[in-house]
Amino acid sequence: MHKTVVLYPHPADPAAFAAYYEGTHLPLARRLPGMIACRYTLDVHVVEGESPYFAIFEADFPDAETMRAAMQSPEGQAVAADVPNYAPEGTIVMDYAVAES
Repeated sequence: MHKTVVLYPHPADPAAFAAYYEGTHLPLARRLPGMIACRYTLDVHVVEGESPYFAIFEADFPDAETMRAAMQSPEGQAVAADVPNYAPEGTIVMDYAVAES
């Protein structure tokens, strides 16, 4: 399995971020071809101190090739192009193979 994780810093307007993210962006992201599952949270905490992140999105793909194809697809390009509409602060995007333990 291959995972993509998107970390979002605290937005200037959390309510506007949440409304746009849940109402517009997530429906776009759910259309990524080949994605097995996705999940998100707008309630990020750390053990001590304040979290540097407001939201986290995770997407599961069967492998890295499927994930790359999804990101290069018209749906993936639409997802990437939409990010500045609700997260002008930017994001941190990571992807990695998931190892069984």
